[in-house]
Amino acid sequence: MYKDNYEQWKSSADKKYAKELESIADNDKEIRERFTLPLAFGTAGMRGTICMGISNMNEYTVARATKGLSDYINALGKVEADRGVIISYDTRRMSFEFALTAARVLGANGIRVYLFENVRPVPMCSFAVRELKCIAGIMITASHNPKEYNGYKVYGEDGAQMSPEATAEVVKYIDKTPYFGLEREEVESENHDDIAGKDGYKLSKHITVIGKSLDDKYYATISKLSLSPEAVKKVGKDIKIVYSPIHGSGYVPVTTMLAKMGISVSVVEEQKNPDTEFSTVAMPNPEQPDALKLGIELADKLGSDIVIGTDPDCDRMGVAIRDDKGEFMLLNGNQIGALLMDYILMRHKQEGTLPKNSAVVKTIVTTRLADKIARSYGAKVFDVLTGFKFIGEKIKEWESSGEYTFMFGYEESYGYLSGTHARDKDAVVASMLFAEMVCYYTSEGIRLYDKLNELFEKFGYFVESSKSIAFKGLDGMQQMADIMKKFKDSDLTEVAGIPMISKLDLTDGTIKYFEDGRIEMSDLPSTNVIKYEFGDDEWLCIRPSGTEPKLKIYVSTKAKTMEESKSKNAKLQQAIVDMI
Repeated sequence: MYKDNYEQWKSSADKKYAKELESIADNDKEIRERFTLPLAFGTAGMRGTICMGISNMNEYTVARATKGLSDYINALGKVEADRGVIISYDTRRMSFEFALTAARVLGANGIRVYLFENVRPVPMCSFAVRELKCIAGIMITASHNPKEYNGYKVYGEDGAQMSPEATAEVVKYIDKTPYFGLEREEVESENHDDIAGKDGYKLSKHITVIGKSLDDKYYATISKLSLSPEAVKKVGKDIKIVYSPIHGSGYVPVTTMLAKMGISVSVVEEQKNPDTEFSTVAMPNPEQPDALKLGIELADKLGSDIVIGTDPDCDRMGVAIRDDKGEFMLLNGNQIGALLMDYILMRHKQEGTLPKNSAVVKTIVTTRLADKIARSYGAKVFDVLTGFKFIGEKIKEWESSGEYTFMFGYEESYGYLSGTHARDKDAVVASMLFAEMVCYYTSEGIRLYDKLNELFEKFGYFVESSKSIAFKGLDGMQQMADIMKKFKDSDLTEVAGIPMISKLDLTDGTIKYFEDGRIEMSDLPSTNVIKYEFGDDEWLCIRPSGTEPKLKIYVSTKAKTMEESKSKNAKLQQAIVDMI
């Protein structure tokens, strides 16, 4: 079958791809991996390496997915189709080309399209869906993956990533769609330079270019989230913050917002401009030390205490701060989120603006330090499945019911959201609030490192670790499934000599308590996750990644000292890896 698929692509794909397809003619393994299984389209869209094949990101897999989305939208009716689809894209290889392909397929199917004139981050795409009252949104990005990757994310009308139910309907249409022969609307130009800077330009009958008018609304909206204008006014021009967009889409929006607020920032010059090769880093991921290396070097030259970095689609933010020895340390996503959440709740409480029904939302693999902090302010804590769309669902639910007021949401993988303007991670707002938080604590004579340790001393020294184990090749998914089944079926009651209290199996929703054998049902949706509780806010979790062929292991420990917590965490993490 895979050989038939390969031959079809050789005969049907545009001649410009002939050399690439011919180059693998004698490589059966490569043909089998590219042409056996279609690139999966899930609730996080699709993501893969950029090359020819049904398993990869290319103009044909993008066109096919978009035709499926078009059919889904048209089945909802003409009124919905006329609401339109917003399309954004980041600085990766082929991002504009894939965005234009999607726009032309939608247009050919009679659907209105708003195409950004240049790169824009995830949160601006999510915001635009709601602001323009679109039926859907498309973001072309592979987030923080290596340069060889790109991806395709779909948003629902609420600005959150499309729900599992709607995604399942779209997939039904995609499965019926061929890769070749799909109509694409004719456009005035396929050259990106011809639309850059143009707002309101009609690229075709159905495609309108948008830009500054939407940007201004986004900036005006998130400006209202500022909590400490007086502190910014007092020290904003004097503090030294270094920022790097890591060659991504964050440069313009992040620096624009900091300038509007009056906060001084120095940008890493070598990483300021878009670069599809991300040539200054091994991987454009602000979680990695390498990604912030140039920022730290600049900070040392300038005497800065804070380095902020955002990933290519500017939905994740990483931070480095100076420790008590004056050396830079990277904060993890749990620590960054805890600091931001504490700052937001504290400032609202100080100003008398903290609602009585305040709530924060985090994922099930995010630190319980967040729970401790939130409850100290009287805020309710909600745990949801991994994936920011589930945080977005809570916001939507409370908008309708009024039961709670959303104050903050975050996940350990460096994603944060303050405000309800977007329904996905927003590193523009996170960068803005983090910089403002630095201004506030500076004005109070408090170092950020000391503030973090104050939280640990008050609530316990929480340490979180995560590890990803990659499974390559066609049998990678089956290997992961076998491992997950092994943990599901096992009677494991201790790890590294540490007894466990309970096991949560979200494939069937059961919570089994080991002491008395009692079984309860979780109120979380069904998904492929196993989570063990050790008590005292300690746990470990195993799940397959939703976007990559990787098995992810999370461990969270707590102790009276940081050293003790780190030692226990490392022991647990290694024990689980050894079992796998």
